[in-house]
Amino acid sequence: MVTPLRIALVAGEASGDLLASQLIAALRQRFPDAAFYGIGGPKMSGQGFDAWWPMDKLSVMGYADALKNFREIYAIRRQLKRRLLEMRPDIFIGVDAPDFNLGLERDLKHEGIRTVHYVSPSIWAWRGGRIKKIARAVDRVLALFPMEPPIYEKARIPVSYVGHPLADSIPLHTERKAVREKLSLPRDLPIIAMLPGSRQGELALMADLFVQTARLIRERHLPDAHFVVPLTTRETRLQFEMAIYRQQAADIPFRLLFGHAQDALGACDVALVKSGTSTLETALVKRPMVITYKIARLSAWLMKRMGYLPYVGLPNILCGRFVVPELLQDDATPEKLAEALVALYQDKEGAKAIEEAFTELHMNLRQGNADKAAQAVVECLR
Repeated sequence: MVTPLRIALVAGEASGDLLASQLIAALRQRFPDAAFYGIGGPKMSGQGFDAWWPMDKLSVMGYADALKNFREIYAIRRQLKRRLLEMRPDIFIGVDAPDFNLGLERDLKHEGIRTVHYVSPSIWAWRGGRIKKIARAVDRVLALFPMEPPIYEKARIPVSYVGHPLADSIPLHTERKAVREKLSLPRDLPIIAMLPGSRQGELALMADLFVQTARLIRERHLPDAHFVVPLTTRETRLQFEMAIYRQQAADIPFRLLFGHAQDALGACDVALVKSGTSTLETALVKRPMVITYKIARLSAWLMKRMGYLPYVGLPNILCGRFVVPELLQDDATPEKLAEALVALYQDKEGAKAIEEAFTELHMNLRQGNADKAAQAVVECLR
């Protein structure tokens, strides 16, 4: 009798939960009886994944947050490692979360367990020295972006380019008027999407800034502008509502959504987006955006010292130039953000150029991600 495959995974972010859930679904088509377990989120659980710890335990924001939660996270990794060495899965797949997963992968590989790291760490942007650590830790890297495989091939690390799942799921064209009708939004007024982040720590830093920016846009530039704000949880929605209350902005026409980020982006003329995966989502919907963030000063200082590129937003990194503006840290003021958004809104020719750049990006990233990732895992198992 053949023993069913045992596949361990660890995901620590909402984006990793989505990637891992799609990979599990693709692997189940090949191995219907396989067992999947480790650390994950609700989407993974929906595919029959056995979550020993919820991924929320690993969701930290920046170095300061990581240091504050270090003891708990380290204890979880120690317990997880012990349990995995006892159960000896056929393969371990670390989904992003490199600061947690790479050390674990190194220890498991040393004990003869095959390891895959899904989502290349950003060695092309900062901390390039990690490639030596990656070489010791993994049997294969699954890369989402086309500029990554040559870096690993040069270092003789097995790598598979699998594309990005968002490029598969988002259509090449989104009809703005149709989405506005779906959301019952004004057809002909300026609509600005605001994506302040998916975690409570991000909202704590970004919510008031976004509300203040909306107020300035209405008061100084576009008095009939409307704002659509997709939020992922009840907690983050409450945080944004409290920011509206603190800023005495109940008169501003905010439309708060539970999820539906792609609808918010499809309906908008321009978007204000906190740096992260949402910037790529905005690019794939082909909307002009201003990329911004504020993080703890220690984290910002460390990232700046170790960074290699002049940009932090994924769309700019992938296009290799400043396609859209970035206003970060001290430059992220309501005045500057409002002016940048209004300038994008008014520049119709610029919007066409942005759409062309993002369409080319979309085509490059559309690879049939889940199926390619699953096939790379199968090859590693063999």
